[in-house]
Amino acid sequence: MEIKVLKNIMKRNEDLAGLNREIFDKHGIVTVNIMSSPGAGKTTILEKAIPILRKDLNLAIIEGDLMTSRDAERIKRQQVPVVQINTEGGCHLDANMINLSLNELDLADIDLIIIENVGNLVCPGTYDLGEHFKLVVLSVAEGDDKPAKYPLMFQESRACILNKIDLLPYSNFDLTTFNEDIHNLNPAMEIFHTAAFSGEGLEQWCSWLKDQVRQENYGKNDLTQEQRLK
Repeated sequence: MEIKVLKNIMKRNEDLAGLNREIFDKHGIVTVNIMSSPGAGKTTILEKAIPILRKDLNLAIIEGDLMTSRDAERIKRQQVPVVQINTEGGCHLDANMINLSLNELDLADIDLIIIENVGNLVCPGTYDLGEHFKLVVLSVAEGDDKPAKYPLMFQESRACILNKIDLLPYSNFDLTTFNEDIHNLNPAMEIFHTAAFSGEGLEQWCSWLKDQVRQENYGKNDLTQEQRLK
C-alpha cells in the first residue's frame, strides 16, 4: 500500500513537470536546475554570473530554500526578477512549487530561468521540475569523493561546476580521482573550475550556458511569440 502512494506522488510530479516544460517551450524559455549541497556557492555564482548573462539574455531566478528570503534578496540586487520558494523543512523543490512560482513572472520577457534548488546532494536529483537540464555545483572544501558517494546527482546533470578552486593548494582534494569518478558516471559531463568570490572561471561557464540556450532554442526562434503560444 505504501509503495502505491509513493508511485502516485511521483506520477503527479512527472505530470506537472511535463506541464511546466510545455509552458517553458511555448514561451521560448530555457530552464536550468542548479543543485548542490549547502554552502557550495550557488548563490555567489549567480550573483557574479548574472551581469555577464544579462548582456545577451533576459533572466529570471527561482530561489529554493527551507527558510528565509536572504538568497532572493541578494539576487534582487542584481536587478533581475526573482521568486523565493520556502519549503519550510522540505529538502527539495518539486514541479508543483515551480508551477505556482511561474504566476509571479512575466514569461513573455524571459529567455532563461535559473532554478537554485534547496541545498542537498540527494533528493533534488530525483525530482523532475520541467527543466531542460540539470547542473551540479561542488566545492573543493567538500572533498573529491562526493561524485562516488552521491552518484545520481552527477549522472543526471549536464555539467558540473567545481567551485572554490582557489582552495585547491590548501586541501587534499585529488583532481585526478574527481575527474575519473565524474567521467565514469557521466562520460559526456562538462566540468568547469570556478572561484565565484573572485569571479575566476565564470566567463567560461557563462559562455557555455549561453551556447546551451541557443542549442535548446534551435529552430524555436523561427517561431513568433504568437505561434509558440498557440
